[in-house]
Amino acid sequence: MSVNTSPQADGVAELSFFPMSAVDLEAVLAIENQSHVHPWTKGNFSDSLAAGHWAYCIRPAHDQAVKGSFLDPEVLWAYCILYPAVDELHLLNITVAPSLRRHGIAQRMMKAIEGVAAQQNMPRIILEVRPSNTNALKLYEKMGFEAIGGRKNYYPSNPETGLREDAIVMAKSIKLAT
Repeated sequence: MSVNTSPQADGVAELSFFPMSAVDLEAVLAIENQSHVHPWTKGNFSDSLAAGHWAYCIRPAHDQAVKGSFLDPEVLWAYCILYPAVDELHLLNITVAPSLRRHGIAQRMMKAIEGVAAQQNMPRIILEVRPSNTNALKLYEKMGFEAIGGRKNYYPSNPETGLREDAIVMAKSIKLAT
């Protein structure tokens, strides 16, 4: 499935969602390792692909591509992993390359994910987020997600503190066509 979002006024190109494959994992891992205290491993991503999770790589649209720039269609901007359940879509991982943050890419990705949930008749999206990930929390709250619970000691130990971190479980109802 390929999903395009519209261009933004800040000049960042239109996004294209391409199915993630094993070929993409090195680029995905490079972003993952720069972005997270406890990054997913290659095995985690491979397991998601093998399980049939909806995994997407986000790159600039081909019609706006400029080789050798951040608009190069070979440059991975972001990715997401979605787990479709019976009546909800579980967002497992969403990450934007550090050099491309603050351009609205994550917000545009979230809007596209909401569109996928609506297309697939899934009335709710759920996710877990670290309380210390204040940027993600702000984004999810801005997008209408609400905290519905928590998971104690959900995240692995932080290598710096040695402490595990709880997760905030957030959800958003999706308006479905009638």
